[in-house]
Formats: sequence, structure tokens, C-alpha cells
Amino acid sequence: MAGGLVALLDDVAALSRLAAASLDDIGAATGKATAKAAGVVIDDAAVTPQYVRGLAAERELPIVKKIAIGSLRNKILIILPIALLLSQFLPGLLTPILMLGGAYLSYEAAHKIWAVLTGHGAHAADEDGPRDEKTVVAGAVRTDLILSAEIMVIALDTIASEGFWNRLIILVIVAIVITFVVYGAVGLIVKMDDIGLKLAENSSGFTEKFGRGLVSAMPKVMSVLSVVGTAAMLWVGGHILLNGIDELGFHPLYELVHHGEEAVRGVAGVGGVLAWIVNTIASAILGFVVGSLIVAIMAGVGKVRGTKDVAAAH
Repeated sequence: MAGGLVALLDDVAALSRLAAASLDDIGAATGKATAKAAGVVIDDAAVTPQYVRGLAAERELPIVKKIAIGSLRNKILIILPIALLLSQFLPGLLTPILMLGGAYLSYEAAHKIWAVLTGHGAHAADEDGPRDEKTVVAGAVRTDLILSAEIMVIALDTIASEGFWNRLIILVIVAIVITFVVYGAVGLIVKMDDIGLKLAENSSGFTEKFGRGLVSAMPKVMSVLSVVGTAAMLWVGGHILLNGIDELGFHPLYELVHHGEEAVRGVAGVGGVLAWIVNTIASAILGFVVGSLIVAIMAGVGKVRGTKDVAAAH
């Protein structure tokens, strides 16, 4: 009896050690997957505040909350099952799907850049009239679906070697953590000017000046976030395309960038940073080239459709 109890306790201890090791593995893999998706997360945090501009201040946080719930629904109920099924039964499709997402991100970034360069970027910023909340939330959730899909597929690609259940647990954690971080940051950003106003109105001295500084700084912060988001889209989109092209069998582009990284990696103290910069710049250039090509194609298609519509009207 005692021997059986000791054996049982040994088994429990062994299972506990195994569970602890599994949790450590899941924690490490979750951190790695989340970090790999950081570029898209930055873009998500930069894009979302634009949806609540022009709305009543008291409705900003409730709308951000609705968008966050929609984002979590996108990740867990739509994207997660599809991504897991593909990774389990058709893993070869993940790279092309990832590349489609990378091409979309590159297109979005290039479209924003060309809109600014051609003088058409200011019009969208002026469209801040009264808007229906349901329309705002629906539009934000649709945009989030693309970004969330990219986040989840990038995370899944990072943990492809894990078992099915580990992948499931990791992706659920990634979905919750990233949604909380992104929309927590968004909520803070959109209320920062209100916080500044409160400080300026109800305080004096340094606190008052700080509050006024917050209010005056927020338009600049939003502009910087927009630039950072665009740069992140180019970098992430281009990086996905660069790796995907290599995985599909065309190696020259990846090897060229890799040689550039290796050429600066040996610089004492900053070699790793320089290698990252080389990869980032190369990825952004590739993203801009591919995105610009798609912009040109879409513009051509739009002109053809417009010509056909005019002809049909006559």
C-alpha cells in the first residue's frame, strides 16, 4: 500500500514537472509569437484611433470597447479555427496566405504614401462630420479582421513546430494579450487630450502646463502614430514577402539582403542593430515596390471600370 502511494506520488510529481515544463514552453513560445507580430500590432494601434475622431468625447471609450470585442471575436471565433485547420491539414497554404496579407499591408502603406505625395491625402482627414456609431464600429472591425489575421498567422508561423493543443493555447493567449494591449493603448491615446484638459482646468503651476502640453501635443502624436503605422506596414509587409518568396523557391532577393546583413554584423557593439536596420530598410523597399505596383494596377482597373460605366450610360 505504502509502495503504491509512493509510486503514485512519484507519478504526480513527474506529471507536475512535465506540466511546468510545458507551461514554460508555452510561455516562451507565446512571447516569441507576440514579438514576431509586433509590427502589425504597432500598425493596429496606430490605425484604430482614427475611427473615433469627430465623435462625442463620452462615446470614445464605449466605441473602443466595442471595437476591441469585435477584434477578439475576429481572432478567436473566425481566424483561429481557420488558421489551425490549415496548419494541421494544409500547412503549405500558410505561406501564400501570409504573403497575400503582406501584399495587402504593402498596398495599404503605399496607397497612403502616394495619396500624400499626390496631394489627395488631406481629403480623408477632413471627413470628420457626424457618423453613425454602428458604421464606425463595423468599419473598424472589418479593418481589424485583416490586421488580426496577419497577427495570428504570423504568430502561428512562429510556433508551427508546436503540437496542436500547444498551438491552440498559445494562439488564444496571443489573441487576448494583443487585443488587451492594442485597445488599452488606443483607449489611453484617444482620452489623452481629455486628461490634459482636466489637468489644465483643475490644476495650477507645472500640472496645468503639463495638461496644456498634452492637449497641444495630441495632434502631433496622432500624426506620428500615422507615420509609424505606415512604416510598420511597409516593413512587416515587405518582410513577409521577402521570407515568403524565399520559402517558395526564389532565393536571390533573400540572399542579397542576407549578404547585406552579414556585411555589417561584424561591426563591434552595433553589428546586430545594423543588421536589423539593413533587413528593415530592404523589407520596406520591397513592400513599397510591391504595394506601388498594386496601387497602379488598382488605379488601372478603376479607370477601365469608369470608362465602361461612361460608355454604358451613353
